[in-house]
Amino acid sequence: MRYKIVHQTAYTYSINVSVAHHVAHLTPRELPWQRCLSHELKFEPNATTKAGRLDYFGNETSIFCVSGVHRSLKVTAISRVECSPRPSPGATTTWERVRDAVAFGTGIDEIEAQQFIYPSQFVPRLPALAAYAGESFKPGRALLECVVELTHRIYGDFRFDARATTIATPLEHVVKDRRGVCQDFAHLHIGCLRAFGVPARYVSGYLETLPPPGKPKMVGADASHAWVQVFIPPEGWVDVDPTNDVLPSERHITLAWGRDFEDVSPIRGVIVGGGKHTLAVGVDVGPEIN
Repeated sequence: MRYKIVHQTAYTYSINVSVAHHVAHLTPRELPWQRCLSHELKFEPNATTKAGRLDYFGNETSIFCVSGVHRSLKVTAISRVECSPRPSPGATTTWERVRDAVAFGTGIDEIEAQQFIYPSQFVPRLPALAAYAGESFKPGRALLECVVELTHRIYGDFRFDARATTIATPLEHVVKDRRGVCQDFAHLHIGCLRAFGVPARYVSGYLETLPPPGKPKMVGADASHAWVQVFIPPEGWVDVDPTNDVLPSERHITLAWGRDFEDVSPIRGVIVGGGKHTLAVGVDVGPEIN
């Protein structure tokens, strides 16, 4: 399946901005099941300087500066991506063996995975996470079974509510109130896995949404999405989406991954001036029409 993704971010400032420096994670990754056919960033006003690099986690990162007085900034990312079905995981390794292999392993994969077992900015170590996940982590159980059941429980126990949280809402509040958005559910899932010594990382990307039967798809109805990858040898990193209770396949498009949202924010930066600002984000994900 080939997709065209248009991701538009618009800032409006209450007073003039004289200079703005930003970092963006908006380029789809190259993966065995995903090819980035093209990618373009457009700026209004034009960026004075632009550069690109790979960050610590291997994500394509765009760095740009807008110099000169402006009261608004619009960044539009246009990407064309080809996605194929992902292989179905069949690992039967127990969670205890994975935990011990990562904690004491000396192989390249295990050493890389070790950095994803520790607390991070948005995923602190909370006793409530271990208590909640404990129901799924029975002794001697295959890790994949634990992950699938935990995903199903989060989907059933927590309510999607776009007004319940912001990115600054502490994870402990999400656990208590049992509501939030995809970012919250990804952080929750990651925290539960790390509580048992299992490596888990945050994935940012897109999900093609489908309109109700007989209804046209609304422009701008899509949004950025977030899900989780868990390290399950010998399979490697396995994707799981607690917001939708699925193992991602063709409809999930991967942008970047890291320890949590802090590492892969779509756009972040520093400005001089600006006062108060408003932010509007619109995303369209749809099959590419030849």
